[in-house]
Amino acid sequence: MNLKQINNLNELFFDQFNKQIDKNKTLLSTLGDKRKNYSWQETYDFINLVSNELRKVISKGDRCLLISENRPEWFIADLSIMLSDGITVPAYTTYAENDYNYIINDCTPSVIFVSNIGQFNKLKNIIKDKKFIKKIFSFEKLPNVEFEYINLEDLKKNNNKKNLPIHKSLALRKDPSCIIYTSGTQGNPKGVILSHGGILNNCEGAIDILKPLLTKKQPRFLTWLPLSHSYEHTVQFVQITVAARIFYAESIDKLVKNMGDCSPEIMTAVPRFYQNLYQKINASFKKTTGLKKKLIYKMLELGLKKIKKENLTFFEKLQDNILEKLVRKKIKSQFGGSLKSFVSGGGALDKEVGYFLNAIGLPTLQGYGLTETSPVVSCNPIDDIRIDTVGPPFKGNSVKIAEDGEILVKGENVMLGYWNNKEETDKVLKDGWLHTGDIGELENSFLKITDRKKDIIITPGGDNISPLKIENELVNLEFVDQAVVYGDNKPYLVALLVLNDEFVNITNEEINNAINNLNNNLSKIENIKKFFLIKEKFSIENGMLTPTLKLKRYKIINKYKMNFENLYS
Repeated sequence: MNLKQINNLNELFFDQFNKQIDKNKTLLSTLGDKRKNYSWQETYDFINLVSNELRKVISKGDRCLLISENRPEWFIADLSIMLSDGITVPAYTTYAENDYNYIINDCTPSVIFVSNIGQFNKLKNIIKDKKFIKKIFSFEKLPNVEFEYINLEDLKKNNNKKNLPIHKSLALRKDPSCIIYTSGTQGNPKGVILSHGGILNNCEGAIDILKPLLTKKQPRFLTWLPLSHSYEHTVQFVQITVAARIFYAESIDKLVKNMGDCSPEIMTAVPRFYQNLYQKINASFKKTTGLKKKLIYKMLELGLKKIKKENLTFFEKLQDNILEKLVRKKIKSQFGGSLKSFVSGGGALDKEVGYFLNAIGLPTLQGYGLTETSPVVSCNPIDDIRIDTVGPPFKGNSVKIAEDGEILVKGENVMLGYWNNKEETDKVLKDGWLHTGDIGELENSFLKITDRKKDIIITPGGDNISPLKIENELVNLEFVDQAVVYGDNKPYLVALLVLNDEFVNITNEEINNAINNLNNNLSKIENIKKFFLIKEKFSIENGMLTPTLKLKRYKIINKYKMNFENLYS
């Protein structure tokens, strides 16, 4: 498939559909509910059916809000909207009522898709007076609802028209496909307008990365990151490009079980998932004894040498081959046994975590991007993983480093702008170059991220410190679950710590000793001098994490400002 000749995302799907010899082969599967499986033919028919209904109420360029958990109907709604010349506006199911109110007022959708009554109830008070909303569509029945709505299952059951008109999307690569609102770590979310060509450009880069990994006729992908996030939203089109079978996970809590259920070859996730995985596997290693412990740590030692590209002796190669069968194979079996690679994006992956996972036989490719770049800018290839980098830039986009170290990106993958917000657009888009707000450097054509520009701590002496680097070191301590470093324009750094549940009885002396040891590996200005503990974990529900599990630093610091400041008195 020549992606450069594809005009839009619907054309990508229909082109792949026409190539399927067996159109009854399953395309979309919901784990935990075997009734929710859709073949290529069923998906094609359902998209066309919904699109015909949508065309009765929307015009070209109308926004359509989509609020749902990951499920096949999400995919079907997304493509139906675009096939009807509309623009998909995905929103997280975890948003509060105020967030929905902001987005609805900002993008003024003509149509809203909701998955169920729980999601609808968050909107009912907001939308009752919004005359621009013409129709509600739902994936499930909405009992006792006064609003007129169309249930997709009823639509499918009541469809008596065997020969519905089959429409073709006339969208061009430069036309908007979706408006994805940023997670809002720094305040109100901004609506990022992504083009069809931008996402297709990402697919092209992704195929170069995936080619060596995909050997089966129908590769298997497990999806759990919210489809409302630009990362997973684009991944679904990568999955179509390789004619994959897509499995939707039940929940993050059942992720490892679900991997066993569907044996995925590829899985994308955010750094927080890999950090948790590292802690759990590492904790289980520490509990082993005797010969088993020796084998595990020898496997880890040799794996680290390989990923660091150090030469192994003949005897070490022999040992490593044996340990591959005895140890790494058993580790892989816990994740379905077929995993070719994890792909990490949506934030910086801690170096120690990356080395560890690759060393134990769970290849983890770190990439880099942001919503404004559709979202991927670069990614490590499987045959040349460099843990401390995020890989070379994808073809079709240019990357350069500004004088102050900021990463600038230019290409088809760069957003068209922020919806309804020229002022913010002009701040980050200058002469076609997107100013990412990230600090980095190019090392032999591989991009390395060193920090977020806006999160840098500046000492009174003018030194720049990366809080993220130190937070990752703190979180790697077995008793720390979450950490926030503070100290902008202060004489020294302090930290807020949230303890792991298993270590709630740890003493302050033990914590101090561990932090002092950690400080030995940091520069003097990076040392943590004092800390305080809180019991409440940061979560999406309490507004301290974004839906992709990033810290909402400004909210956390505002809430605990007095606690931080007291450490300087």
